[in-house]
Amino acid sequence: MLIVRLYSYKVRYDIGFAPNPFHGVCTLATCKPRIRAGASVGDWVIGVGSVGQGTLGRLVFGMQVDERLTFDEYWADERFQSKKADRHGSLKYRYGDNVYHRDAGGQWVQSDCRHSLEDGSPNMDHVRRDTSADAVLISKRFSYFGSQGPVIPHSLRAWGDASVDLGEPGRDHTYTAYPPEMIQEFATWFGTLESGYQHPPKDWGGLT
Repeated sequence: MLIVRLYSYKVRYDIGFAPNPFHGVCTLATCKPRIRAGASVGDWVIGVGSVGQGTLGRLVFGMQVDERLTFDEYWADERFQSKKADRHGSLKYRYGDNVYHRDAGGQWVQSDCRHSLEDGSPNMDHVRRDTSADAVLISKRFSYFGSQGPVIPHSLRAWGDASVDLGEPGRDHTYTAYPPEMIQEFATWFGTLESGYQHPPKDWGGLT
C-alpha cells in the first residue's frame, strides 16, 4: 500500500523562488534539501505562515508531488524552459528556479538567479546547500496563496491529544510523522480550496 507523507515548513521568505508557482506548475527546486531528498510521488509538501510574514496560522501553499527530476533533467526538459531565471525579466522570470545543471566535467553550474551573488556569479554556499539534494519536486495539483492563504482548520492545529499542530512545524523542520488520518483530512480540506496560482508572493509588495 502506498504510504503518503506530508512535509510541512514555515515560509519566512515568500518571493516566488522556493516554491516557484508560475507557468501552471508548482516546483520546489531550491532550498529545503531535506524535503526534496525525502519526498516521493504522491507525498504532500506544504508551506505555512509565519509571524514575520504576518501569515501565522494560514496556508501559504500546498502541492502534491507528481514527479521527481534531477537538476540535469529539469534543466533540459522542454516543459520547464520558462522556469529558467532571467534577472532582467518580469518578476515571475526573475525568480525562476531552473538554475542548476552540471557541466561536461560534472561540476555544478548555477545560472544568474535569486541565489547568486549580486554580480551574477555563483554563491557557493547556496550551490552546496541546494545541490546537496539532486531532486526537483514537480506538482500540477497545487494551490499557492501568498499572503492571502486560508486559515488552517482548528482540527488540523490540535490533532488527537492536541500535540500535533499543522501550523507549527518548527523552525526549518521537516515533519513527516503526521498520522495518516490527519493527512487524509488535510487532503480533503485542500480539495475544497481554489487550485493553482491565486495571489502574488507576499515579498513582492503588491507588484506583479
